[in-house]
Amino acid sequence: MTKATDYPLLDRIDAPSDLRKLDVNQLPALSHELRNFVVESVSRTGGHLGSSLGTIELTIAIHYVYNTPRDKLVWDVGHQTYGHKILTGRRHQMPSMRKQGGLAGFPNRAESEYDTFGVGHSSTSISAALGMALAARQRTRNSSASDQPPATKAAGQALADPAQGPEKVVAVIGDGALTAGLAYEALNHAGGIKADMLVILNDNDMSISPNVGAMNKYLARMLSGKFVSGAREGSKRVLSHVPSMLELARRTEEHVKGMVVPSSLFEELGFNYFGPVDGHDVESLVAVLRNVRELKGPVFLHVVTRKGQGYKFAEQDPLALHAIGPFDTATGKVLKSSKSNRPTYTQVFGQWLCDMAGKDDRLIGITPAMREGSGMVAFEQQFPDRYFDVGIAEQHAVTLAAGLACGGMRPVVAIYSTFFQRSYDQLIHDVVIQNLPVVFAIDRAGLVGPDGPTHSGSFDFSFMRCLPNIVVMAPADENECRQMLYTAMQIDGPSSVRYPRGNGPGVDVDELMTALPVGKAQLRREGKRVALLAFGTLVEPAQQLAEELDFTMVNMRFVKPLDTELLESIAQSHDLIITLEENSIAGGAGAGVLEYLSQVGATTAIKLIGLPDEFVEHGSREELLEYCRLDLAGLREQINVLVAAQAA
Repeated sequence: MTKATDYPLLDRIDAPSDLRKLDVNQLPALSHELRNFVVESVSRTGGHLGSSLGTIELTIAIHYVYNTPRDKLVWDVGHQTYGHKILTGRRHQMPSMRKQGGLAGFPNRAESEYDTFGVGHSSTSISAALGMALAARQRTRNSSASDQPPATKAAGQALADPAQGPEKVVAVIGDGALTAGLAYEALNHAGGIKADMLVILNDNDMSISPNVGAMNKYLARMLSGKFVSGAREGSKRVLSHVPSMLELARRTEEHVKGMVVPSSLFEELGFNYFGPVDGHDVESLVAVLRNVRELKGPVFLHVVTRKGQGYKFAEQDPLALHAIGPFDTATGKVLKSSKSNRPTYTQVFGQWLCDMAGKDDRLIGITPAMREGSGMVAFEQQFPDRYFDVGIAEQHAVTLAAGLACGGMRPVVAIYSTFFQRSYDQLIHDVVIQNLPVVFAIDRAGLVGPDGPTHSGSFDFSFMRCLPNIVVMAPADENECRQMLYTAMQIDGPSSVRYPRGNGPGVDVDELMTALPVGKAQLRREGKRVALLAFGTLVEPAQQLAEELDFTMVNMRFVKPLDTELLESIAQSHDLIITLEENSIAGGAGAGVLEYLSQVGATTAIKLIGLPDEFVEHGSREELLEYCRLDLAGLREQINVLVAAQAA
């Protein structure tokens, strides 16, 4: 058991203001303590380990130099922030990380004033930080406006206190987040309007930045210093009267810097570029940050880190220890759990993808940076020429698939439900309007668990059901998932198969693939008075309750098109219809049933059960199902209340 005395420096820090009381030469020792604390904490709770270990020194240096929370710090991707949480007063809450009622696994504005922007996905930091920088600029202008009423001016000065100097804004972007187009859109805008902000690239892919060492460290510190930056600006003012000399000087500066640093792209976007610098030399980071903090306009600092730094098992296999359950710190091995030996839905998809690719050479697999999470490792190994990882770029993934479909291929886009939301415009304009045969394998649908509302797939039924042309399927079990994926490949238009994280009910998966009749539901049980119409994950509990209560039960299978013939038949022969889905009730599958039966004049009472109209916080999947009353007991309670109300 770790003793408090194992962290003599860390125990003195309850806020960044305490950190700033340390001498710079104490920061390497603090880095060691903080890294060990993160390893021990995550070993108990599970979570994102490698990324947070890689940003330890950077986190310390930023909070040491910048006056947070007055100075704004935006993280991207959010799972790099465990060290940040510990240094900002949440060290004693770390045992609650990602548990129901505990700390979120990502920055959360409701959790701390140091979490300036909530982020569970990626590539939003530069846009958000730019907005904060522009807001600070506007507050400063408002506070100094001579025609401003006294009361308003006083309020403005409270937000922009000249005595403290201008508010600073820092965006840290890394762990693949710079692959998304949104980041470049923000860079282009920030550089164009000369916003006062710092963008730090946490580059933890060593292959793209080999030039890290004494020379680059020296250059970064010199180039960021006041003398060089002042001389550069002074020279520009002098040479501005001789345009040809100014252009020559600019090009000379670009080429000299370009010989040692990959600055050209960011300089062309309007940023003052520095780096690359060693992201694990905390004292040098402090020196560089002190220099760039005083610069005006957009600044880009390129920091090279190592994912999993300082914990050998994470260094050796950063992918395996990127996101991990509770583990043994001595071996790096995940502790044994009671997980089922049954294949997960993700594994069912991965096996189908390989089998289908063997039968159809038109199949192309696409993932937006989720090869492992989406179960595509074996596919990449077996069919490397037909596998494309586009990075964290969901919009591009969907339009790429549209282009492939136009070229006669049958693309399969493996994507998490929550990340699919980012590509909605491309889904509509590039795939659905053109009625292109693209298959969307939608993983992590419904309640996901410890990662919270940013990762839950609560809305895909709703946002797909309203679109013409698309076929939307929801399997009840593992075998139905495989057969629906095969069915999707036979459809000459867009289609989707949505399935949850984890295991299904344990149905054996047939090797033989058979297409299901599109738009046809499965009547599983005929009962009396009440009919339960269940979609996807809620078919199994609905089956149990139908047996228990002597109700009719239908596995709906298709959210779009609905089995309208069966719906009309059930409406004529039952007093009450109850739909069940693990999706938002608003606009969901049940709403589709209600809309159709209303249009045909059915008078049968219809009630909808689904996810509540709120963002459900983090916890285990079982806890969240219980909270939403979508577990067996909760469904039984809801159904009994609805039946009693109907009979009254």
